[in-house]
Amino acid sequence: MGSEVKKFELFFERERKKIEKKISRSLKNREPISLYEPGFYVMEEGGKRLRPLLVLMSVKAVGGKLSNAYNAAVAVEFLHNFTLVHDDIMDNAEKRRGKVTLHKKYDVNTAILAGDSLLSVAYEFLLKDCNGNSKKILEAFTKGLVDVCEGQSLDKEFEIRKDVLLNEYILMIQLKTAAMIEMCCKIGAILGNGSDKEIKALSSFGKNIGIAFQIQDDLLDITGNEIELGKFIGGDLVEGKKTYLFIKALEKAKGNARKKLLKVIQEKGIANHEISDYKDLYIQLGVLNEAKKEIKKYTNRALNAIKDLSSENRNHFIWLAELLINRNK
Repeated sequence: MGSEVKKFELFFERERKKIEKKISRSLKNREPISLYEPGFYVMEEGGKRLRPLLVLMSVKAVGGKLSNAYNAAVAVEFLHNFTLVHDDIMDNAEKRRGKVTLHKKYDVNTAILAGDSLLSVAYEFLLKDCNGNSKKILEAFTKGLVDVCEGQSLDKEFEIRKDVLLNEYILMIQLKTAAMIEMCCKIGAILGNGSDKEIKALSSFGKNIGIAFQIQDDLLDITGNEIELGKFIGGDLVEGKKTYLFIKALEKAKGNARKKLLKVIQEKGIANHEISDYKDLYIQLGVLNEAKKEIKKYTNRALNAIKDLSSENRNHFIWLAELLINRNK
């Protein structure tokens, strides 16, 4: 398996560099600079490029040509970054990937407009790869966008609700996070001329690995390293967010532990110096281990969905799934 892992790593890095190069050229020489310079700030060296790579992996998995999908791969990264810009504004976040967020570096109005331009450019790139399957591709891409908006709306709604259930939370992250990952796999399978069965299988992989990815994010928010993550540790508790960990803890807690958790809802968050106390409470209630089990459950569902892929392509997705669930940032 060692040589196969090396092959996957080389594929991942080679294709990531191609995507990076294409993105770096995408906003150059566009005017007005006041619009595209902030957009470029968001896009440059921005993260793992997981979503475009999922598009390419899905094309490859169904026997398609990667050369037919690079514009679509760039398009999903533009769409993803559009959502992050708006997410940061709504959360009043100060950092993203270790950098100052767009609305803090410039101002809110500039960030809103630059974010909108990223969405526009996303469709511009997507259309370059839309040939015989234009309707299917546009439908999948647009549904991903609609789902993200619905998920973000539920996330904001949960901030003022006291009675969020775990199944409601899973639905929210399925829309806000997993739907876009599902969409990347689906678009890749369509561009690669996959069968209906292959498209469904890869879409299911994307949805389930997306849910696992978000629960892992929730876990890292309290267990991660601030330098590696590039953001403030314990931020979800400080902001009073109802994450998987918090909802599970509230389900299990009794007596003083429950009162302590209800205080987070009542006061809409906690002070920075209280983070370690709440982390200890999570450990006592066993919710960190519960989260790890849930991550494993959805990862297994994702891998089971692609059991009929060729062994090489399936191993590629297994490698990526393990990379995601064992990540520390």
